[in-house]
Amino acid sequence: MNQDYLDPINALHIPELADTTFAMDLLLRAKEGVRNIAVALTESASPDVRTLLRNQLMQGIAMHQEITELMINKKWFHPYELSEQYKLDQLSANNTLMIGKMNLFPVETNRKGMFDRTPDDH
Repeated sequence: MNQDYLDPINALHIPELADTTFAMDLLLRAKEGVRNIAVALTESASPDVRTLLRNQLMQGIAMHQEITELMINKKWFHPYELSEQYKLDQLSANNTLMIGKMNLFPVETNRKGMFDRTPDDH
């Protein structure tokens, strides 16, 4: 990745990186939801509320499992292969550092001539 964030070459593989990021965030939110519902379940006294929370807890666990299986199948998550997961984590950390070093507000933003055609004059 070069330092020019407006260069179209930097958009390569971005959809895949975004998908993995969104999936991991969804997995973490599902895990957080399961944890919060479990805590709420232990704090509730009403049988009706406990039934409702128990059903939501089972749905949350099922959703967490579905997300995990999707990520494993797509090779975005390796819970049983720590060396492979470490490689993905390192790649993510390196990408984050690279993006952090980019000059996101350059003085010169003219990109005339970088594309194969000129924009429509409307």
